[in-house]
Amino acid sequence: MRILVVGGGGREHAIIKSIKKNPMVEIIYALPGNSGIARDAVTVSIAATDINGIVNFAVDNEIDYAIVAPDDPLVMGCVDALNAKGIPCFGPDAKAAIIEGSKVFSKDLMKKYGIPTAAYETFSEMDAAIEYLQTAPIPTVIKADGLALGKGVIIAETREEAIDAVKSMMEDKKFGASGENIVIEEFLEGPEVSVLSFTDGHVVVPMISSMDHKRAGDGDTGLNTGGMGTVAPNPYYTEAVAERCMKEIFVPTIEAMKAEGRTFKGCLYFGLMITADGPKVIEYNCRFGDPETQVVLPLLKSDLLTIMQAVTEGTLAYTDVEWMDASACCVIAASEGYPTSYEKGYEIEIPADVWPNTFVAGAKSQGDKLVNSGGRVLGVTAVEPTLKEAVAKAYEMVDRVKFDNKYTRRDIGARALKAIEK
Repeated sequence: MRILVVGGGGREHAIIKSIKKNPMVEIIYALPGNSGIARDAVTVSIAATDINGIVNFAVDNEIDYAIVAPDDPLVMGCVDALNAKGIPCFGPDAKAAIIEGSKVFSKDLMKKYGIPTAAYETFSEMDAAIEYLQTAPIPTVIKADGLALGKGVIIAETREEAIDAVKSMMEDKKFGASGENIVIEEFLEGPEVSVLSFTDGHVVVPMISSMDHKRAGDGDTGLNTGGMGTVAPNPYYTEAVAERCMKEIFVPTIEAMKAEGRTFKGCLYFGLMITADGPKVIEYNCRFGDPETQVVLPLLKSDLLTIMQAVTEGTLAYTDVEWMDASACCVIAASEGYPTSYEKGYEIEIPADVWPNTFVAGAKSQGDKLVNSGGRVLGVTAVEPTLKEAVAKAYEMVDRVKFDNKYTRRDIGARALKAIEK
């Protein structure tokens, strides 16, 4: 089979390393990929948002199956365009991808179908939003409606911070058109859980739960990032919580999308908060999360490509999805200064025995060297029988990866280990 993977980060590298295990795979193209991914696939310099370029390449190269991984091309209709040329895809069409593309849509969907989430109000006028904030409970959460590279959510601790957040989105256009409409919602408290799931629109098969570490600094301090590391499974996601989520959130979401004429097929990401009142949805993503993918897929025993094809064909109910009885930890090696400013161009040295466990995101070739070119440079994942062993092994490996301004959080998994010990 000739496979095309749209995207160029650590998530895509994890997907590529997983589907490479299928003996039917003849060649994998990554558009655009990156210089680390180039060790496992053929990279092609076509942007993930160049829908026409992607479709033309797929047709010209007789692609048998495409995997569209990032949010932007999904919301833009990349799957629709490929399907129109007869190329089967993993990923939702544009009508279904709106579940991430518009937070107003997703919140209204949950309200309409009784799916537990934070109380909220939506606004298209800045003055009305500011007036609402005069009496709204504080802290509160301000969200830009559209895609904003994971940065369109602000937790405001004071009324002044909340008003400034609204102005930055609606007046200063910090997130462009994504901030023309906003959601102001209740601040929820409790452990966060990420659950990726496979769904063909009829059944939903949750993957192993994970815990992300968003803040740049140890002890969850500093600015929010795209994720500094993950562990799986998440100890807060107990069997009882999982049962409630399936009954109250997962299945109702799939049925709600179907009822709206927006049948979702692909990977649906549930960002959950385990509150005193039970699990509630913080957000939906219409694709694999990153770095969650880097810690979840290494635990998959079944063949990923076979599962993806079953999702596309609507036969997921008849497909085995099995997981290892183990734990995993992914530690991100970032460029010092991320997520604000950082220096690039430092040579990266990855030991040969660490490479199979490495997922590259922000790196490029410079001559015959691999150098850092982004904030999150790579992730290193360890799979071990226990979480304590996985954390220790992940740090042992990532500490042997070398580049001059490398930075890692030193407490990935600490909160999960503490929860296990209780």
